[in-house]
Amino acid sequence: MIGFIKATAKGIIIGIANIIPGVSGGTMMVSMGVYDTIIGSISGILKHFAKSVKTLLPYILGALIGIVALASVLTFCFDNYPLPTATAFIGLILGGLAPLIKRINMKKANAGTLLLFLGFLALIIFLAIVNPTESGSAVEFTWLQAAALLGVGVIASATMIIPGVSGSMILMLLGYYRTVIDAVTQLKDAALGGGWALAADALRILLPFAVGIVIGIYAVAKLIEWLLKRYPTHTYSAILGLVVASPVAVLLRCDMSGVTPLIVFVSLITFAAGFALAAWMARLGGEKAVKTNEK
Repeated sequence: MIGFIKATAKGIIIGIANIIPGVSGGTMMVSMGVYDTIIGSISGILKHFAKSVKTLLPYILGALIGIVALASVLTFCFDNYPLPTATAFIGLILGGLAPLIKRINMKKANAGTLLLFLGFLALIIFLAIVNPTESGSAVEFTWLQAAALLGVGVIASATMIIPGVSGSMILMLLGYYRTVIDAVTQLKDAALGGGWALAADALRILLPFAVGIVIGIYAVAKLIEWLLKRYPTHTYSAILGLVVASPVAVLLRCDMSGVTPLIVFVSLITFAAGFALAAWMARLGGEKAVKTNEK
């Protein structure tokens, strides 16, 4: 039961991260030491269905809680306390770097692994500089729109489990961020007494999007598992580049107006708290950080 609660708590953080533009759920998985576990369970779900579902259930439950129940809280925090909130997530990201670094076999590192690290680091910073914005959120349901939402779900979910790549940012680039967030809020309002009509409108948007998410997550998990088995040092070097760039991306998207010495002090505290929490949760992740030996 304690393990289930811990996994659910990690799922909440992963879910929250996936709805914040610039923050990556995949990065949170790495920082908390559960990335390999989640990827392996998703990839092997058809072969080991019961075991995979048992492993994934608390993370999925936690992610749903984080997305549905805490989306408005995080929006409030970023709107009113952007820097302290951003530094808390940066602490969460950096606090789990040590186990990831230990997975890179330095004896196998070469110019290629360095280029992968720098290339993926530059990619995330570029996406953050692009800083997409989106206007409007209304989407009228048609079968063509449903197909588009399915495709958007595939693309966004694929990025959600790649460390450093923000699924929410990709949704913004595609022009569907507000559409999906508004539909989630609408579904929550319907569950709290808004009526079936309100829920039906939200589900027309969310169901095809959800199908796309399932397809995308499974396909990318299989690809990442294949890469980790055959090219672990190169794959982890690329992942490290994605993760290291994430704090830069978060800060680039953070509103720095009105920053005072007090806010900086509070931000240092939230950073330390996030760092300590990530380091603690990584130790409890059940995944031993060992150096990978390529043979």
